[in-house]
Parts: sequence; C-alpha cells; structure tokens
Amino acid sequence: MGEPYPKVIAHDLTRAFGRGPRAVAALGPLDLTVAPGEFVCLVGPSGCGKSTLLRIAAGLLRPSNGTLEIRTAGPRPAAMIFQDYGIYDWKTVQANVRFGLDVQRVPRREADARAAGWLSRLGLADFAHAYPATLSGGMRQRVAIARALAVEPELLLMDEPFAALDAQLRTILQDELLELTQALRTTTLFITHSLEEAIVLGDRVLVMSARPGRIIAEHRPPFPRPRTGDVRATPEFSALKSELWDLLRKEAVPA
Repeated sequence: MGEPYPKVIAHDLTRAFGRGPRAVAALGPLDLTVAPGEFVCLVGPSGCGKSTLLRIAAGLLRPSNGTLEIRTAGPRPAAMIFQDYGIYDWKTVQANVRFGLDVQRVPRREADARAAGWLSRLGLADFAHAYPATLSGGMRQRVAIARALAVEPELLLMDEPFAALDAQLRTILQDELLELTQALRTTTLFITHSLEEAIVLGDRVLVMSARPGRIIAEHRPPFPRPRTGDVRATPEFSALKSELWDLLRKEAVPA
C-alpha cells in the first residue's frame, strides 16, 4: 500500500492585504502537505503570516493566489482554538463545550453526553455549570480545547493557544495536549513562538521566514511516539532547540 493521501495540501499559496502599490504581501508563496494524524508545528518571527495561514485553513480568509485543500469526509472538518480562548462569557462551561454540537444540530441528549465526556476528560466536570469569568486562564483554555474536540474534527487548528499562560501552567497543558493528540491522532496544525513547545508536541517543526512567510526549514524531533514531556531533559532536545533558534534569529534580525 502507498502513503495515505495528505489531509492538507497547500500549493503556491499567497495572501496579500490591501490593493495596488500599498498592498502588503503577508504570506507565501508556500507549499505544504500534512499527513493524516500528523502534528505539525509552525514557528517563525512575528508578522510572518503564521496566523494568516491558519485562518485560510479554517476558511476565515481566502488566499490571494494558489490553493489550500483539506481532504476530509465530514461537512465540518476543522476546529480552531485561539490564544484568547474564544469562549462565550454568557454561556456556562457545559454550554460552551456543547456549542459546536448545537451548531451541527446534534440531538441535545447526545450533545450533553459528549460535552460531559470531554469535561470529565479535561478535569472540568465540577465546573460544568460555572461561567468562564470564574475560571482561571488554564481552565478557560481547557474549555476551548474541549469545545474543539467535542465536534470530533478531522483537522485541529491551534493559534498560540498557551501563549497567555504562565510557564508552569503552559508546561502542564502542553503535556495534556500531547497525551490527548497522541490518543486521538487528530491531524493538527499548531502555531507557536515557543521552540520548546514545538519540539515537545510536533511530528514536524516547520520554520517560516520573515514576511511574506515561506517555509525555509523542516525538522523532525528525534523522539518516538508515544512521547512524554520528559524529552525536554535530553541532549537531543537542547541541540534541536539551538538549531531552530539559529534559524529564527537570522529571520528576526534585519540584515
């Protein structure tokens, strides 16, 4: 049997903002393939078009040129998690997690059961009837993750989901996400400024250039799966982090 057909295919993808001589080239040209079940991390300097790429994948932006194709079986193939949680303050935790299922018109009994299952899995069962304002930042981000996974997406898009958290909580949620995604094998595109995060989580780490963002390097962390956060203490982890930082520094500092 041959290799499985890619879940995500971008070809000659570009995106500019504005028109005429004042147009700003934000992204590309960029080519990218993501295999089913693969966890791909994107790192690059600020403003290089990482979030633009994710928004095109989510259907929130149209490319200026080129194509991005998501090959999935379901009518709602992707779910997106933002840095600012993106949950609704006026809905309870349970209602937030159930929201995508309600949009899909999943019967209420089934939706409640699936929401409850994800709340339990992410340690939020005792807060089902609480409102987001009463939760810590880490708990709010767990709600966002539960809401995204409850719809059973074929593609998970994550835009710096842990950037606003303190270092200790960020490490805890990285390890929880690592465990979840390894169990589910959900195809994931993950944007981060943290090299540690990318190396711990990713099957591949793609390095993007300064704007307009192009992929200039690809690295595969040398850690087999199932993987745990213990890889942070290995010499291979430190060596790869140093190599990635050398690449990023050249892009972030003007020549």
